[in-house]
Amino acid sequence: MINIKKFNFLGGRIIKTGIAVFLTALICQSIGWPYMLAVITAIVTIEPTAADSIKKAFIRFPASAIGAAFAMLYTFLLGVTPLTYMLVAVSTIISCSKLRLHAGTLVATLTGVAMLTIVHDHYFISFLIRLATTSIGLLTSSLVNIIVLPPNYTPIITRKIQNLSKQMSSVLQQRGSELSQVHACHKQTKLQFQQLSAEIEKIETLCEYQRKEWKFHHFTRTAMRKFHYEYKKLSLMRQLVYHIGNLIYLPAHQLQSARHQVIWDTFTSFHNVLQNEQYKSSLQHQTLVLTLKQRFWAHKQEENRGDHPFSTETTMLYELLAIHHLLEELHRIHCLKDRYNLNNSSVSLSS
Repeated sequence: MINIKKFNFLGGRIIKTGIAVFLTALICQSIGWPYMLAVITAIVTIEPTAADSIKKAFIRFPASAIGAAFAMLYTFLLGVTPLTYMLVAVSTIISCSKLRLHAGTLVATLTGVAMLTIVHDHYFISFLIRLATTSIGLLTSSLVNIIVLPPNYTPIITRKIQNLSKQMSSVLQQRGSELSQVHACHKQTKLQFQQLSAEIEKIETLCEYQRKEWKFHHFTRTAMRKFHYEYKKLSLMRQLVYHIGNLIYLPAHQLQSARHQVIWDTFTSFHNVLQNEQYKSSLQHQTLVLTLKQRFWAHKQEENRGDHPFSTETTMLYELLAIHHLLEELHRIHCLKDRYNLNNSSVSLSS
C-alpha cells in the first residue's frame, strides 16, 4: 500500500528509472551483450503510467529497429564519418515521422548514432543483438513501471483542487473589486485567470493518468468512489472558470449600477465560500443571492418590454447566479463524500 504523502511522483519515477537501468544492465551483462543501448532504452521508457510505458514500447521497438538498420547501412557504405552521423540521424527522424512512430523517434535516433562507434563488422549479427538488447530495455522498464511503486494520483488531485478553489476565490475577489469600481480588468487579474485554466488542464492530465492505472492495478471501491467525486468537482471547477472568464472580459464601463454594495458583497461572499473546503454558504450569502435574483428578473422584464438584448449588468447578474449554482453543487458533492466518509479517509492501492 502506497501513501501518497510518503511517495512523491517525481521521486518515485527516479527510483523506478534507477531500478530499470540496473536490472537491464545486469541482464545484458549476464548474457554477455553490450548494454549501453539497452540502458538508453530503459531510461526513456519509464512513463507516468504503466499503460503509457507498454503502449509506447510497441512504438519504440520498430523505431529502434529503423535506427539500427540505418546505422548498419551507412556504416557499411561510408564507414564512420561525420556524414554518416548526419545521414543516420536525419534518415531515422524522417522515417519515424513518415511511419508515425513519433514516440520512438528519440530512442531510435540515439540507438542509430550510438551504434556507429561500436560496430565495424558482422553487421547483421550486430543488428540482431541491438534489437535484442533494446527489447530487454523495453521489457524491463515496462515491468518495473507496473510492479514497483504504483502511483495513486487521487490525493494529489484532491490537493490541487483545493488549491484551485483558493486561486479562484482570489481571482473573483480581485475582479469583484474592479467591477464594483467600474474599472477595466487589470493585466494581473487576466494572468491569474489564465493560470486557472492551465491548472485545470494539469489536473485533467492527472485524472487521465489515474484512469490508466486502473487497467493494471486493483483499487479499492472506496478509492474509485473518491476519485469519481473529485472528478465531478473538477468538472464543476471547469464550468466555474468559464463563468469567471465571462466576468473577466465583461465591459465594466457599460455598467450602470456596479457600485452597489450588494455586488461587492456577493463577490466577497463567493471568496469566502471558495476558501471553505466544504463550500458551505452562510445565511447572509443566501440573502445576497435572493437579492441578485430579484434584480436579474427585474432587469430582464424591463429589457423584454423594450425588446432589448441582455444588458451588461443583466449579464453580470446572470454570471453571478450561475457561479452560485455551481458552488451549491460543490457543497452537495462534499456532503455526499461525507456520507461515504471519503473526505478524511486515506485512499490507497488495494493490497
